[in-house]
Amino acid sequence: MASSLILSLALSILTLSIPSTLQSSLPIWPVPRTLQWPHPHSILLSPNFLISSPDHRYLTLAADRYRRLLLAEHHRPLVPSAVDDAPAPPLKSLTITVADLVSPLVHGVNESYTISIPPAGNGSVAVLTAETPWGAIRGLETFSQLAWGNPTRIAAGIYVSDWPIFGHRGILVDTSRNYYGVDELMRTIEAMSWNKLNVFHWHITDSHSFPLVVPSEPELAARGAYGSDMVYSPEDVKKVVEFGLEHGVRVLPEIDMPGHTASWAEAYPEIVSCANMFWWPAGTKWPDRLASEPGSGQLNPLNPKTYQVAKNVIRDVSAMFPEPFFHAGADEVVPGCWKADPSIQDYLSDDGTLSQLLETFINSTYPYIASLNRTVVYWEDVVLDSTIKVNPNLLPPENTILQTWNNGPSNTKKIVALGYRAIVSSAEFYYLDCGHGGFVGNDSIYDRKPGTDQGNGGSWCGPFKTWQTIYNYDITFGLNEQEAKLVIGGEVALWSEQADPTVLDSRIWPRASAMAEALWSGNRDETGKKRYAEATDRLNEWRYRMVARGVGAEPIQPLWCVRNPGMCNTVNSH
Repeated sequence: MASSLILSLALSILTLSIPSTLQSSLPIWPVPRTLQWPHPHSILLSPNFLISSPDHRYLTLAADRYRRLLLAEHHRPLVPSAVDDAPAPPLKSLTITVADLVSPLVHGVNESYTISIPPAGNGSVAVLTAETPWGAIRGLETFSQLAWGNPTRIAAGIYVSDWPIFGHRGILVDTSRNYYGVDELMRTIEAMSWNKLNVFHWHITDSHSFPLVVPSEPELAARGAYGSDMVYSPEDVKKVVEFGLEHGVRVLPEIDMPGHTASWAEAYPEIVSCANMFWWPAGTKWPDRLASEPGSGQLNPLNPKTYQVAKNVIRDVSAMFPEPFFHAGADEVVPGCWKADPSIQDYLSDDGTLSQLLETFINSTYPYIASLNRTVVYWEDVVLDSTIKVNPNLLPPENTILQTWNNGPSNTKKIVALGYRAIVSSAEFYYLDCGHGGFVGNDSIYDRKPGTDQGNGGSWCGPFKTWQTIYNYDITFGLNEQEAKLVIGGEVALWSEQADPTVLDSRIWPRASAMAEALWSGNRDETGKKRYAEATDRLNEWRYRMVARGVGAEPIQPLWCVRNPGMCNTVNSH
């Protein structure tokens, strides 16, 4: 599928050519773009079922993984299938053909595929075709969802043609505020693959801890991590990156700087401004705070050693992560922190500005990242912040991507209007941590008289973002055709002030599944109508299947609703 065609189709969140009745009888997630099943029926899967694939390091592993899943899963639908069981020879094998076996897993790689399963009595070999191994991995997941029961049956006489609307479909996990083990990260990546998500945005470091062992700067983790058992070694990183490749998921590292760097001060206090100072001093107005949350500290752009350490980190991180995108943060650079630093006070007294200070830092680090053949990703703040921002002329759009998190479609439009590609993570829709209150202690916001407005319960980005809110968000809303082409996709984000491994699965799933379908095949049916009603039944089924596969996704309805289709719907508009 030509990229120009995909871009043009993406502009309106495409509708599907799959009737809603078939969507219900085949609860595939994300629903494919095109599915033809003129005579719904199923046939047995041979107990000796085989998958024949081209020799490819990661596709071969995926084919073996899915063969074992197909033979062992025995999915029992929550609503028993009404599809006829045809008395015919079983399906013996799946043959995979790939046109281009050398395409690397990078942004924009072709993920399209087709599946053809013959009708009963017309053959015993199914065919999966794809342009690249990564498309074939997507197709294997769909193929696995066409099977159910014990003994295993599979939909027959069916044809699927599928490809994504957006090339960047991700999840951000923050491993600085609370630590997650490698197994937890890999479980998340595996579930991402099931949902056809393809970018694991690893927000590795922040003010609270520095868990990444950087070979040339080992003291950063030795002193900045929560403990020696809460670090990620280069071997751990290699394991996660390799696991991602095996599942068709890119691992995108983020080293947030110059803000959010208090943890660097444990090893190098001389390069961090306002380190270990109280984040919001008593009697200080909010604009004069030292940090936007507890954990103050920002790299000092005036200290030459800052760049020695930062460049060592950038170089080693780039060596550990093959991903061509490098996320360098640049969000929430707070004026009060830099103003509290004596060396910066002298700079400002000589008519320097805080924005010029940030530009000094960006001018010293951006070219270095680019020299390592990386596309630089920043948070939107770097050019949109109201107080400290750089001149966009310093950030050439051809090598810069901006990730938006504030003000919904408004900031997305501002980013693309400047000519930048955009990753959408609007907090109003895509922040998975919202709605659990704040984590700051001694907060009078919770001490409100009964009967008065209780606000958002202390959560700055409340309320909780339901799966329906996420599903219905159109990330190109309000953009014209040319602007929409610059939106490369979106990410839901799990910030970890109040999350750790005990809630990882339930905070992410199945809400991330909602975004996954919206960005893969859209959130509208074949008539152009939002299909959240139909999606509810499929998501219930998909959540149940994910749980059976070992992921603790939270429920979205009582089981009674699933077993009584339509009875839990509302027929009134709000």
